Amino acid sequence: MVNDHEIEILLNDLYEVHGYDFTDYSRASLRRRINRLYELDRFPSFAEFRYKIKKEPDYLKRFVEEITVNVTEMFRDPLFYKTIRTEILPVLATYPLIRIWHAGCSTGEEVYSMAILLKEANLLHKSLLYATDINPDVLQTGMNGIFPLTHMKQYSENYITSGGTNDFSTYYSAKYNFAKFDEQLRSKVIFATHNLVSDHSFNEFQLILCRNVLIYFERDLQNKVYALFDQSLESLGFLGLGNKETLRFSPVAEKYKQLNKQKIWRKIA
Repeated sequence: MVNDHEIEILLNDLYEVHGYDFTDYSRASLRRRINRLYELDRFPSFAEFRYKIKKEPDYLKRFVEEITVNVTEMFRDPLFYKTIRTEILPVLATYPLIRIWHAGCSTGEEVYSMAILLKEANLLHKSLLYATDINPDVLQTGMNGIFPLTHMKQYSENYITSGGTNDFSTYYSAKYNFAKFDEQLRSKVIFATHNLVSDHSFNEFQLILCRNVLIYFERDLQNKVYALFDQSLESLGFLGLGNKETLRFSPVAEKYKQLNKQKIWRKIA
């Protein structure tokens, strides 16, 4: 087991040697994930674990992959997407160019979900979706647009619950147990690495989605990210969060109004 003091040593190494700042991530989450990896890879000592993280790029990549959270699915929380479909897209339709940021997008399933919504609303042609994550390997999966075929049944059910009326299988082609999504959906997406902890705003958006990422951050870091989103969001723009996340106690809360129970806020000031 890696103890709390050793975790602090690792976090310091990650920042000083590699530039990754995990110091304000939830300690409980980090402790659980680091110890899982330590036991999985059967390290005989903390010193060897630390050495591999500091000195071996391939193992550093594995470490970062394991302690960052990459759990996602298409049309996750379908009623959230139903709200996007019925209440948000009609507003965005009034803009000449729609800019959407998926922050912490992981492997990109939710990005493709949004592209499908935009296509069905005849808005994809005038949209740009920015999909960012700290982890370049999960972004590559998103760029490829290839996901396990076994997931499609759940994704199709989510899609229908979100208000979708097409045959979901028209959006991908199946081959060798994988589903490759339509290149037209991918064509309006810009995938790029971005660190919510240390990187700055890079554009102005009408909609920002960051779902089930901030629950792994301590309060101070959450507030820093909310400030980044506020800086990046146009007046009257929308911010979508995960089920267990809220703007309510953040320093920017008074500038936003919650639309409904689906964790979507609108910037009013």
